[in-house]
Amino acid sequence: MERAAFFTAWREKKLRGIVLGNLSSGGNAATRIEVVATRGGLYAYGVRPEVEDLFQRQVRELDRMKREELLDQIQKILHERIVFAPIWENAFLRGVGQRVEESGLALIPSFPYSAPLEEVRLKRP
Repeated sequence: MERAAFFTAWREKKLRGIVLGNLSSGGNAATRIEVVATRGGLYAYGVRPEVEDLFQRQVRELDRMKREELLDQIQKILHERIVFAPIWENAFLRGVGQRVEESGLALIPSFPYSAPLEEVRLKRP
C-alpha cells in the first residue's frame, strides 16, 4: 500500500489486526500519547477510560509538575497493560574517530545522532 493511502486508511480506522507504524510525533509526551491513546487521537483504535481521564486532566492542569505526574501515570498504565508492543529498535551505525575526546553520541538520551554539536570535544594535538 502506498504511504499516503496507508496513513489515510489508518487514520480512518479501516486497518484491522496488527498495525505496524512509526509515528515519531514531535513534541513532548502529551503529543505522542494523544495521537494513539486518546478518544480524539488520529491513530487510536481503542481508548482506556482511565487513560482518557488522566489525559484530559493533564490538558487542564497548569502546574508543570502535576502535569508531568499525570503523564507519567498514563505511560505507566499503557506500559503495564501492554497497550503497545515495541517490535523493533532503531540501530544507527555510528563511529567516532581517534581525534574525538568526547563525542555527542548519547548526550541526549534516546537521540540517535551526535548532538548537540557544540558539546563535541576534540583531543588537543
